[in-house]
Amino acid sequence: MAKKVILVDDSKTILATAEMALEEMIANGVIDFRSYLNPAELLEDLLSGQEDYDLLISDINMAQMSGLDLAEQLKSHDSFKNKPILILTTESSPEMKMRGKSIGVTGWMVKPFNDAKLVKAIQMVLGL
Repeated sequence: MAKKVILVDDSKTILATAEMALEEMIANGVIDFRSYLNPAELLEDLLSGQEDYDLLISDINMAQMSGLDLAEQLKSHDSFKNKPILILTTESSPEMKMRGKSIGVTGWMVKPFNDAKLVKAIQMVLGL
């Protein structure tokens, strides 16, 4: 069964680039890929049970809500506290990474990313 991967980023370009990078995994039924432009909308869908994931990939700097705030809210709910979250961002400061680690994010990738690294990160986190 395909693993559900959700990417939330307020850049349509990043969403499209990531989807192209994951095209083979999607076509082969390895992952079911969904994307969101608005982290607040994603949070609402997740908390209402309309949406679920095996892996969440999130940007940090988004207009509606920071990706770290999103991760913090999800990690406070029993149904999401053990689910992996990867951060995909331009932020690379040690302070930001420490905050992510204290929240419980699984990993950190700095933009711009290359396709192979994104695929490998997903494969490693999901054990594919």
